[in-house]
Amino acid sequence: MNALISARGLTKNYGRFRAVDHIDFDIRPGRVVGLVGPNGAGKSTTLKAILGLIKYRGSLEVFGRNPRVDRADLMHDISYISDVASLPDWIRVDQLLDLMESTHPSYDLRKSLNFLARTDISKSHRVKQLSKGMKTQLHLAIVMGIHARMLVLDEPTLGLDIIYRTEFYDQLMNEYFNEQRAILITTHQIEEVEQILTDIIVINKGKIVINMPIEDIGKHYAQLKTTKDHAEQARKLHPVFEKDMLDEAVMIFENIDTERLIEFGEVSTPHLADLFVAAVKGTHDD
Repeated sequence: MNALISARGLTKNYGRFRAVDHIDFDIRPGRVVGLVGPNGAGKSTTLKAILGLIKYRGSLEVFGRNPRVDRADLMHDISYISDVASLPDWIRVDQLLDLMESTHPSYDLRKSLNFLARTDISKSHRVKQLSKGMKTQLHLAIVMGIHARMLVLDEPTLGLDIIYRTEFYDQLMNEYFNEQRAILITTHQIEEVEQILTDIIVINKGKIVINMPIEDIGKHYAQLKTTKDHAEQARKLHPVFEKDMLDEAVMIFENIDTERLIEFGEVSTPHLADLFVAAVKGTHDD
């Protein structure tokens, strides 16, 4: 199946600072992709390139289009929710919905209204009267009404309590996602999206350090939980990351036969949060 987004050698400099450094990736329909990395790693710059907001070097196609040249057409097929409220405070909900219906060629008002009917948001509310969680729900209601092939989320639940965060992702998967669409998420809260991701891209210092389907993690990485007594012997197998937990040591290994680890303790597939830390701050960190 053809990729919705395809990047080859994508590079972006801000003066002498290289924010994104010759990265390659594909995002295909039916995938939920997590783009994760520490602050300043290049996540937001990558999103801006995809959305046609910045110039860049290298090859980047979004739905087969150049996002800089064909941005107006591109916005018919892509929706975006950022970590900061981008809706004007003065506008009423009904005015916003009318604006969407009159200006966006792919918008279905009925779908937004059906979604809002299950929230505490009234059409007479002004945006400034809504809590951060309700503003996120309003954003999602608008997205539900757009026949977009891809949804880009930039820290969409930042500052929300756990109830709103959980409901947001449940609604997203149950009411938006299907095999013809894709979702690209950047987040620092990896644990809350781990169960919905199909693919993980870890970016650090502008370079992609991990890019694979979630189902393949166990083929490439193994986690060992061992006692301090066995830790020294296990270290001879060159873990890429290690952390201490009371009287135990937890190590992550890359491309190793797990049979070599079993004698030292409990072997499992690393959680995404641990794998992220290993990729960014592991023993190969320079």
